[in-house]
Amino acid sequence: MEVNWHGVYPAATTQFHSDQSLNLDATISHVEMMMAAGIHGLVMCGSVGENMSLEPDEKRAVLKASVKAVNGRIPVLTGVAECTTRQAIRFAQEAEQAGVDGLMVLPAMIYKADPRESMAHFRAIARATPLPIMIYNNPPAYYVDITPEQFVELADEPTVVAIKESSDNVRRITDIVNACGDRYILFCGVDDLILEAVMLGARGWISGLVNAFPHENRALWDLAIAGKFQEALDLYRWYTPLLHLDTHIKLVQYIKLCMAEVGLGTELTRAPRLPLEGVERDRILGIIRQAIATRPVVHA
Repeated sequence: MEVNWHGVYPAATTQFHSDQSLNLDATISHVEMMMAAGIHGLVMCGSVGENMSLEPDEKRAVLKASVKAVNGRIPVLTGVAECTTRQAIRFAQEAEQAGVDGLMVLPAMIYKADPRESMAHFRAIARATPLPIMIYNNPPAYYVDITPEQFVELADEPTVVAIKESSDNVRRITDIVNACGDRYILFCGVDDLILEAVMLGARGWISGLVNAFPHENRALWDLAIAGKFQEALDLYRWYTPLLHLDTHIKLVQYIKLCMAEVGLGTELTRAPRLPLEGVERDRILGIIRQAIATRPVVHA
């Protein structure tokens, strides 16, 4: 299966009203803003989009509204992060009906599957819908590691076309290429490893901080793929303290606080995620405000 997935794909946030109800208008307005900044694709209802905190009808509403707003301008993917294979298949089929262009499939949540079980999960979803699939590998967060050898095994599934590599081990990109050649489109899923990942062959970047700094994200990507590594490095060093915020268990709160500070959304999250407070809040605000105070000029 041929797809042209490349470039910067936000793991888009989901916006809420003060009573924690879904704010669909604000969610789509933020998507439109990021598209105006030049993103190449979009992942809705991912981890940063608080997938597991959304009701099934809310997920469907987010996807339908996103597909309608994007109107074919860029690919729209959705996270598939259900607790059972049966639930994941059902949601994947509902996402197909909503008009998405692809799926970003996680291992089944809560239960920590072994390799045989993980492969069966991915194969069942791949055979239940014709949509192209990106496999999301994030063992630090979800405690299931999909190894290069397992991706060799999955290569016979024609709709499995891409990998979001978030193992926090940038060596994995080279290991996957050595094992699988160019079978998969490789995306970096760890914000503070993006420059290294591009140098090793990543063709895309699924990012969290792009929600707050879309122009800087796009500029860093453009410099990196153009091979302008000194300019990219200068921008990367400014950006890295912010990018580190993507690798913490509270990444959703951190990213939404960034958005609030730059005027691109609110910091509202859905419980059990609570607003930051005390020393932690002061520390994160210090990182954000220092970055804003030293923000470089980039060409939009």
